[in-house]
Amino acid sequence: MEKLQNYIGGEFVDASSGKSFDSVNPSTGEKWAVCPRSDSLDAELAVKSASEAFYSWKKKSVKERARILNKIADLIEENTQVLARIESIDNGKPAWLCEQVDIPRAAANFRYFAEAVTQFSSQSYEMEGAINYVLKQPLGPVVCISPWNLPLYLFTWKIAPALAVGNSVIAKPSEVTPASAFHLAKICLEAGLPDGVLNICHGYGDEIGTSLVTHPSIKAVSFTGGTTTGRLIAQECAKKLIPCSLELGGKNPAVVFADCDLEYTVRNLVRSSFTNQGQICLCSSRIIVEDSIYDEFKELFLEATKKLKVGPPDAKDSDLGAIVSKEHFEKILGCIEKARDEGGSILVGGSQYQIMKGDKSDKDFSKGYYISPTVIEGLDNLCETNQEEIFGPVVTIQRFHGYDKSISLANESNYGLSATIWTSDLNTAHRAARDLEAGIVWINTWLLRDLRTPFGGVKQSGLGREGGFDALEFFTEKKNVCVAYDI
Repeated sequence: MEKLQNYIGGEFVDASSGKSFDSVNPSTGEKWAVCPRSDSLDAELAVKSASEAFYSWKKKSVKERARILNKIADLIEENTQVLARIESIDNGKPAWLCEQVDIPRAAANFRYFAEAVTQFSSQSYEMEGAINYVLKQPLGPVVCISPWNLPLYLFTWKIAPALAVGNSVIAKPSEVTPASAFHLAKICLEAGLPDGVLNICHGYGDEIGTSLVTHPSIKAVSFTGGTTTGRLIAQECAKKLIPCSLELGGKNPAVVFADCDLEYTVRNLVRSSFTNQGQICLCSSRIIVEDSIYDEFKELFLEATKKLKVGPPDAKDSDLGAIVSKEHFEKILGCIEKARDEGGSILVGGSQYQIMKGDKSDKDFSKGYYISPTVIEGLDNLCETNQEEIFGPVVTIQRFHGYDKSISLANESNYGLSATIWTSDLNTAHRAARDLEAGIVWINTWLLRDLRTPFGGVKQSGLGREGGFDALEFFTEKKNVCVAYDI
């Protein structure tokens, strides 16, 4: 059993109450770590620490802050294999995926914002007899709350820009996947990040999360997670008139036109549907296919899906690992049953996947939370299965006839995070990109990200934008200074 601790004021400490909870390895269903259960007392200590550290941190030169962030990136890269193993155990995803995507991206987040802040320019405006210039100043202590699906990846995505522009941070990782945040704290300490500039509090959202969001000294909140929780955070931030950034759920359409490169499209949509067990907010969950190629697409897509290997996270040939928790595992199975009740036909998958003891390992994975990749057809676009986020290895397919119908089906959702378009026609591609109600549109690709671009959704998928200068802008306040001359 690994013991995790809070990181407050440069020290590793237990929860003030002495309470803790167990973290479960989803691939085996067994407890593997003990985590502090923080509450309002811990929030008070963390905010006090962050408030005291803020004034010296904001006065450090941009060059010095960038140096420390680059050092953190270096240490993450040096510890890639260790961090990947921790992330895989804690989350259930394949270790190779952590090594290739999650941990490199965590390092890239720190390195990108270390460089971006050096180019974060201000403006000046000349007028008759005076000149105005704009200062972009850090807000103060801010709260960053990240989800369980990409634990270190999204944790660093929030922390790095906040630190880069001079804020101090109190961060809360998901209680479901707390381990990599604990190890990041060790890296930050080794990199020389001053005490109190980053504080990490573990625990439940309705306890430590609420205490942090509602604290009167907090100047902004950045949250990634469920839409219901996002609404509550927005309400609390509105009461204090502080900014909040919300990256919430998605029910992302993939629109497949008849003139697409079919084999290429199928290969990439299998990836976009089932990577990370479908537990990525950007995963395709509604595949909308033009009538004339529907049957051929379905045959190829099912054939490719059946070839996917569900297996232990430490196996190099596992395409899908375990679902992150027992609670989420049961939720996904319940959603599949709901699809059956709504008249959906399960074309492949649709059930728990059982890994027997001894399958290429001496570990017992028989109690792990595994679900076969699942494809469903025959559902109305307005049914619950096609409207509510499942966040698992479940995708629906449906057909359309005509461009207008494809856009109508894609946009008929309360969500609007991302969408993909698959076509060889340039006019169709740009027209659909314009017409789709989504914050991110990929054309003939998926999850190809440039860290300079704005990231976020429309409708119930979020509020505000992360990434690039948008993130730096969010964590700063603009101040206009007017200087008169010729007086």
